[in-house]
Amino acid sequence: MPHRDVVSATAAIGALTRSGRHRDAVALFSGILGDGIVPNEFTFGTILQSASALRDLRVGAQLHACVAKLGLCSNVFVGSALVDHYAKMGSVREAQGALQDTREPNVVSYTALIAGFLKNGMSGDAARLFRCMPERNVISWNAMIGGSSKAGLNEEAVNLFLEMCREGVRPNESTFPCLLTSVANAGALGVGRSIHASAIKFLGKLDVFAGNSLVSFYARCGSLDDSVLAFKKIKNKNVVSWNALICGYAQNGRGEEALDAFRRMKATGLKPDRVTLLGLLFGCNHAGLVDEGYSLFRTAEMEQPGVLRPEHYACVVDLFSRAKRFDDAKRFLENLPFEPGIGFWKSLIGGCQIHWNRELAKSVAKHIHALDPKDTSSYILLSNVYSAAGSWQDVSMIRREIKEKGLKRITGCSWIEVQNQVHVFFNGDRRHPKSDDIYMMLESCLNSEEDEDCLV
Repeated sequence: MPHRDVVSATAAIGALTRSGRHRDAVALFSGILGDGIVPNEFTFGTILQSASALRDLRVGAQLHACVAKLGLCSNVFVGSALVDHYAKMGSVREAQGALQDTREPNVVSYTALIAGFLKNGMSGDAARLFRCMPERNVISWNAMIGGSSKAGLNEEAVNLFLEMCREGVRPNESTFPCLLTSVANAGALGVGRSIHASAIKFLGKLDVFAGNSLVSFYARCGSLDDSVLAFKKIKNKNVVSWNALICGYAQNGRGEEALDAFRRMKATGLKPDRVTLLGLLFGCNHAGLVDEGYSLFRTAEMEQPGVLRPEHYACVVDLFSRAKRFDDAKRFLENLPFEPGIGFWKSLIGGCQIHWNRELAKSVAKHIHALDPKDTSSYILLSNVYSAAGSWQDVSMIRREIKEKGLKRITGCSWIEVQNQVHVFFNGDRRHPKSDDIYMMLESCLNSEEDEDCLV
């Protein structure tokens, strides 16, 4: 380019960034500095995208120094780009500094920092900044809803959506997928139906992303008929759509239907990915379709070895163990292309529990304790094996060992949805506001059952 100026240079950098040639974009930026061309706010806004894509904090820091040298730190466009870069890199303190240096930061600046807080598990800081924003738009609301969902703050995500609607902010296509994930995590079917209705109200025709989320939501809440119906309504189905259906069948113990969906998926010309295979293996596992599941794994091993991950191998171990094919499971473990982790051995113990194989369970537990002496779950699994086999002395020994080593059990819980509200209960829980009434009713039911047994 014989007469290069800042406009043409910025356009060239932008073209390289959009095509994914980020190192070339950074090299070109260095080149224009060497040629004496002074970059402007648009140049920095573009090149910082490449620095983020490269995950190179050093390049970002050098660009920030260049910005400071040119006196552009207070520019809202450059400031927002710096906040976004540092937030994506996990450098929250630097992102906060860039926001403070920006004169009159806008909604983009604040939203970038909120996203950074949420990405780094700082939900409290994100909420405080969100409340202090002078202006909020649908993107900032979506950032909070999505971040809350990823952090497991499911109720908070739903409450934010309700508040968003009350403030007159109209949800868009990006709002509902994260929201439905939160509702699915909570198992709140009634709330999810209301959100489904809201999606139709605000969006009219649902796009493939919202449709995929609905398929997954209904399946995870056990409403498989609604899941299949939501799948049928998706016009341009993609791999994610089929994966949601296959995994939905698998989660509900419908292995044959999962395999049938897979055959229909292949007939459309779509190529399965690692999620497809995981869903199929899970479905075969819980439906007892051992040969079918192993055949799928072997096919993937030959035709798509790139999709295989440790979790697929663990599924095969579980597949053999549940079917009492312990020799096959052990052979498979011995021939793994990597060193098996704790999860693989736990899969084997799970099969031992089903089939009361105490000796193998004891041997496997030794492997787990060698890998991680503080892994409580392996002790619990071994205790369950002894319990299923009626070896109460061994059960007492395991429990005593857990206590002596100071290991803590992860408390299990159950939940129920009543009038669109999810109530969570732990073992011996007294925290529920109506716990006295609940225990009174439970005692009444138990007494009534005892009276019926006496009459018989």
